[in-house]
Amino acid sequence: MPDHADGVYLHIHGGGWAFGSADGQDERLWRLAEQARLAVVSVEYRLAPEHPFPAGPDDCEAAARWLVKHAAAEFGTERLLIGGESAGAHLSVVTLLRLRDRHGITGAFRAAHLLFGPYDLSMTPSQRSFGSRQLLSNTDAIRGSYELFTPGMGQEQRRASEVSPLFANLTGLPPARIVVGAEDPLLDDSLFLAQRWQAAGAPVQLGVVAGAMHGFTLFPLTITERELRRERDFLATA
Repeated sequence: MPDHADGVYLHIHGGGWAFGSADGQDERLWRLAEQARLAVVSVEYRLAPEHPFPAGPDDCEAAARWLVKHAAAEFGTERLLIGGESAGAHLSVVTLLRLRDRHGITGAFRAAHLLFGPYDLSMTPSQRSFGSRQLLSNTDAIRGSYELFTPGMGQEQRRASEVSPLFANLTGLPPARIVVGAEDPLLDDSLFLAQRWQAAGAPVQLGVVAGAMHGFTLFPLTITERELRRERDFLATA
């Protein structure tokens, strides 16, 4: 973290709930911390298939509750932000809903930054129709990750709001920035979530990046640099 932090960013990594680690994006998060004057806390949540739902969400909820209680003492600020990529974006929304529904906590997190997340694990039309194109993620890969994360669940069970936040009541959530590539099988998830988030009363910035595939910010592209700048600006000013 920088010498003085203006806020704390709770970052939740992606990887289909089954891969990745809290330190996997240290370099990028360190740059974000310095440029946006944030302390960044990254969650080492338990991974599927050894630890399927609800283990990962439980760990993220615990980290968020700890920050609500201790951020002022530990980091000198109560300004909290949350976000992540792909499965991490899903877990970010689930965490905000759990804080509200289980603990009556709203308003503690000032903003959410959600990059190309899956929000309907029963599969949106864009997930189903994407097919077998090899662009980091496709229909079969997504289906496989849901089976690892929610083994034994049928389509209706995966529509439960605690699994698929697209079906939740979204009132009381903070302003959000929701970003997705136009060539991402999860395109509909972001479009639908942005519409419902806004309808529930919170401001939303929606970014659809032309020509970008799932996970595009992991690659050294011009659009990645632009996107990381916009992420930094959003988190610095939220």
